[in-house]
Amino acid sequence: MNNPKQPIPKRLQYLLDNNLHHLLQLGLKGIEKESLRIDLRGLIAQTPHPAALGSALTHPYITTDYSEALLEFITPPFADIKQTLGYMHKIHQFVYPHLGDEMLLCTSMPCGIDGDLSVPIAEYGNSNVGKMKHVYRKGLWHRYGRTMQAIAGIHFNYSVPQALWPMLHRQAGNPGALDQFIADGYFGLIRNFQRLGWLMLYLFGASPAICKSFFKSRPQLMTEFEEFDEFTLYHPYATSLRMSDIGYKSKNQAGLKIDYNSLAGYVDSLSAAINTPYPEYQKIGIKVDGEYRQLNANILQIENEFYSTIRPKQIAESGEKPTLALKRRGVMYVEMRSLDLNLFNPIGIEESTARFIEAFLLGCLLYDSPPQGEQEFQINNNNQLLVANRGREPGLMLSNNGKPIGLQTWAHQILNALQPICALLDQGGVDKPYQMALQHQLALVDNPALTPSAHILACMGQNNQEFGCFARKTSTLHKHYFLAQPLDSQTQRQFADMAETSIQKQADIEANDSLSFDDFLTRYFSQS
Repeated sequence: MNNPKQPIPKRLQYLLDNNLHHLLQLGLKGIEKESLRIDLRGLIAQTPHPAALGSALTHPYITTDYSEALLEFITPPFADIKQTLGYMHKIHQFVYPHLGDEMLLCTSMPCGIDGDLSVPIAEYGNSNVGKMKHVYRKGLWHRYGRTMQAIAGIHFNYSVPQALWPMLHRQAGNPGALDQFIADGYFGLIRNFQRLGWLMLYLFGASPAICKSFFKSRPQLMTEFEEFDEFTLYHPYATSLRMSDIGYKSKNQAGLKIDYNSLAGYVDSLSAAINTPYPEYQKIGIKVDGEYRQLNANILQIENEFYSTIRPKQIAESGEKPTLALKRRGVMYVEMRSLDLNLFNPIGIEESTARFIEAFLLGCLLYDSPPQGEQEFQINNNNQLLVANRGREPGLMLSNNGKPIGLQTWAHQILNALQPICALLDQGGVDKPYQMALQHQLALVDNPALTPSAHILACMGQNNQEFGCFARKTSTLHKHYFLAQPLDSQTQRQFADMAETSIQKQADIEANDSLSFDDFLTRYFSQS
């Protein structure tokens, strides 16, 4: 996807030649969306997770992320992205009437933070698994601070069409076992996404500005920014400060060399980080005066602590380590994690965005993906940081295979390479939504003023609003939108039943615990 004269990839040509291209349309798409609960004053909510929403530990679709105030909504996977987005819409319709005077903050970067201790850590009850989730979050607090963990985003989950794998396996000459071929295929997709994923930040980044209150626990970082107004900091050409060094990215993890060239290499390198002591974290202590501060003092407490823009995923069984789930059953889907909330859409993501991401991930799968060299991680990381902080800067240069290239030039190459994939995804449809989505992204490449990040800064300037005020007013509009659209009684009953069932399930888990928490952790980390 880098060469402007690149022909249709061999994998795609094979599907065309054998009339199998319809299989591309069968991929499953799911979405996870985080949103911070805020009160009438725009401050982070201090109230517990609303009981009417069910148990955050066991509910399949409504839970919490780092904070008790950071709701996370999860859709089932669907082949039709309209169904995925429709389900996300229904979750919002169910949740809003149970928020009282509170509402969901529509931006990725949090407002209304009054220092680290204003961010309440999520609670999951008294079971061992619930305590583990809470202690893990306490560890994140001691390692990185709580404020950073209040940032919200959208994760796009994509499962390659199951029926596509045997065809691609045959096209490749049946090299080795099919399950190994599938794992290699997913890791090829991941490597290509890491090379090209900076484009997601340019096209969909929606966090060019930050409330000054975000820096109350880290005031030294404020000097890195310009003042937009008395209450707001920004970079003039930023796209996604959420994806910059002041957001999710952790300098503590910069030295990790996670292997993305194979499933075995990935599992081994990630497991090594989970089992390697880190002196700085040893100083924190693990269990101090009978109370856990973190799960362990290693580079990573568990797999989820490792930040990456895209992850290979397998559904873990109860109490099973994610790396073991991958090792035992392979990759089931990928989780793309670099999307900001789109504050101009009530559910945080546009249909055209979702369709483009699907085509983009398919492109990452179908085009060649050479193994990652030692220097490539740093090159990819630098490209991401450049686009996060300066993506709309005229003439911005990135590095492609160590060679300088203009952002717009490279973006055009990538988008042009996706044209045949979008055309095939549109086959059988009259409105050509994938090709329309692609055309929309081309317009954003040609005119940076059309990007969400530029639009946000323009709205703030035109309305003479600081970022926090703009975010709060837009969030209020979304609240009114959902309250004006109540769920039908049948769907309402279904969500209410799920909430009740989740509460009972948590109670059953707590009643059936037989190990002490110490023994539970020992058993969990001894899995191999």
